[in-house]
Amino acid sequence: MIKQSKIRSSRRLQRRRRHYRVRAKIRGSAERPRLVVFRSLKNIEGQIVDDDAGRTVVGLSTLTADMKGFKPESKNRRVEQAFAAGKLLGEKAKEQGISSVVFDRGGYKYHGRVKAFAEGARKGGLEF
Repeated sequence: MIKQSKIRSSRRLQRRRRHYRVRAKIRGSAERPRLVVFRSLKNIEGQIVDDDAGRTVVGLSTLTADMKGFKPESKNRRVEQAFAAGKLLGEKAKEQGISSVVFDRGGYKYHGRVKAFAEGARKGGLEF
């Protein structure tokens, strides 16, 4: 029998390895920054990062005050919440003058909430 903590740490390590593999190929610049996604069990957050300057240009989470008023309409509320967060992040990025980004899925599959976040960002006006 394998201990639960061993499984949990190995899953974290597997995701970290996948993320490093993705990051080896992806780099954000001032003209085309990187859109990073982090997914926890309950929430999702996204940041637009300029890797040349090493700073975050825009960031958003489902826990921020901007998302507090969001009320999901269907049973799949986390996916709806991710879509709304992506759309809001896209709108904030447009205000900052960012129209094109490189998508960094952070070692997660492009599926479910990560996909909804990306589609929301596209709907908000970002290209990638």
